[in-house]
Parts: sequence; C-alpha cells; structure tokens
Amino acid sequence: MDINLIKRLIKIVEQSNITEFSVQEGDLKVRISKNTNSNSQAKYQVVTEALPQANQLSTPANVELQKQASTEKEVETSINLHEIRSPIVGTFYRAPAPDADPYVQVGDTVSPGTVLCIVEAMKLMNEIESDVSGRIVKILVENATPVEYNQPLFLIEKI
Repeated sequence: MDINLIKRLIKIVEQSNITEFSVQEGDLKVRISKNTNSNSQAKYQVVTEALPQANQLSTPANVELQKQASTEKEVETSINLHEIRSPIVGTFYRAPAPDADPYVQVGDTVSPGTVLCIVEAMKLMNEIESDVSGRIVKILVENATPVEYNQPLFLIEKI
C-alpha cells in the first residue's frame, strides 16, 4: 500500500465525522482512528500490520517479537538503501516502448547515469537516471501509472 494513499485516507478521516477506519490490502491491514478531546484537537493513530500466516502463532509475545525484528531489519536495510524519486509529475514507464524490454529489473546492477525509466510529462519523455552505483532492490511503481513530484520510484542498495 502506497504511503500517499495512507496520507489521503488520513485526510478523509480528518475531514469527516468518522472516528475509526480500517482497510485491508492483501496481507497488510491499516487502521486509522481519530481520538478527540475537549480542546477539539484530534489525535490520529495509524496502525499498519502484516496479518499472521495461518501456521504462525499470534500470541502477544510473538507479535511483539515480530514487530521488533521487522523494525530492526527496516532500520538496518534503510541505512544502505537509496531512493530514486520522480523529479516531475507524469506517467511512469519502465520501458522505452510498449513492446520493448524494461530498462531495469529487480536485481540488476546500475551505475550513475544508467537509465532506469521514463516519466512522460506533456508528451515529453524524460529519462530518469540512477545517481548512485548499486543493485535494484525494489521497483515501487507499476508500469504506466501516474507519479507525483518527489514520489519514490526505485530502491537501490548502494555498493
């Protein structure tokens, strides 16, 4: 689930009379709750959780250990990851043409100047290049979808 979608959901809850909202996409569940106090200030709590597999025990101790492990792993991996962000608003394309191979795949090694994708804006095809050396870990956007300014497109593990 995209962080921008979560932000939009928070704004919707904020502007409505809803006090709690939850949505599930695949194995990810997001719950947004709004607690208001007498000062008419709202406090928001966003909880995201991966649903446990059927064969895993979901005791409170196991859930806490899983959360700690995933947080530690995220911190450890995020130190060495670099985000490639969209410099413009437009449409994201992974390949130069519909019938062509994508510029890069997950696992590919890139260097500064390697073309990663195209962002089309006002009928102009803007090539987005890597600014670091590394390996593509994740492609964060689906092909032929709109992207916003500064939206993360790729995660690259620096070499």
